[in-house]
Amino acid sequence: MSNQKILYITTEMFPYQEDCAMANLVNKMALKAHSEGNDVRVFMPKFGTISERKFQLHEVIRLSGMNVIINDLDQPLIIKVASLPGERLQVYFIDNEEYFKRKSIYTDEEGKPFEDLGERAIFFARGVIETIKKLNWVPDVIHLNGWMSAFVPLYLRDYYKNDSYFKDSKVVLSLFNETVLPLEKDVMEKLNFDKIQNLHFSENSTTQDVVFSIVNDVDALVKGDEFLDDEIEVVYKNANSETYDYLDENNIFQAYEPGNK
Repeated sequence: MSNQKILYITTEMFPYQEDCAMANLVNKMALKAHSEGNDVRVFMPKFGTISERKFQLHEVIRLSGMNVIINDLDQPLIIKVASLPGERLQVYFIDNEEYFKRKSIYTDEEGKPFEDLGERAIFFARGVIETIKKLNWVPDVIHLNGWMSAFVPLYLRDYYKNDSYFKDSKVVLSLFNETVLPLEKDVMEKLNFDKIQNLHFSENSTTQDVVFSIVNDVDALVKGDEFLDDEIEVVYKNANSETYDYLDENNIFQAYEPGNK
C-alpha cells in the first residue's frame, strides 16, 4: 500500500513515551507506512513530560493562533512540530499552557486523576481536526490510538456533520488495555455545548466509556494489544464495525484498504 495519506492520532508514541505497547506500535506503524511511500502525519498532545529541547520541537506560527471554544471559554491552540529522531517523519503536537504544561500526563503528584481530563481531550480532538483542515491535507485513513483520540469521531459525527472535508476518510480505531480513569462530572455539559448528541455514556463515566461509545462510529476496529482485557474483548466481538485481530506494523494495512468496509 502506497501513495495514501495516513493520519495517526495518538496519545502516546515512542520516543516521546517509552516502555509502552501503544507508543512502540504507533512508532512502528507510522515508520512502516512512511517507508512504503505514504504521506504520513502523526498528531499527539504536547504533554509536559515531553522535552522540547531534547526532541527539537518548534512552534508552527502559521498553524498556531487559532482559538478553540470549550464550554464558552476561549482556549488558544498552539501547534508544535518535530521530526522523529533520525527520520523524515513529522509529528505534530497539540499544545495549550493550561492543559498540557503539567509535568505528568493524567494524574497529579499524589496519583489523583486531573479533574479536567474530558476537557483536555475535547481540546485535543478539536485541535487536531482544525489543524488538519488548516493544512489543507485530506487523509485517506485516520487511525485512532488512545482514549483521547476517541473524541475525534464524536466531533466528526456531530460538530462537523455538515463539513464534507473528512467524508471519504476511513476511520480505524485500535483498542488497547489502557488504564481506566474517571472523567469530570460536567463533561456532558461541555460536549452538549458543542451539540454532541447520542452519547452512550453519561455522568460518572470513564475514559474507557468514551472508547466503547464509538466502536460503531468507526469503519474498522483493530486489537492494539494481542490479548485484550475481558470487558474490552466483549465490546470488540459485539461491534458492528469490521474487526481485525492484532495486526503489527507489517499487517496493519489490511485495515486501511478502502474496499474493506
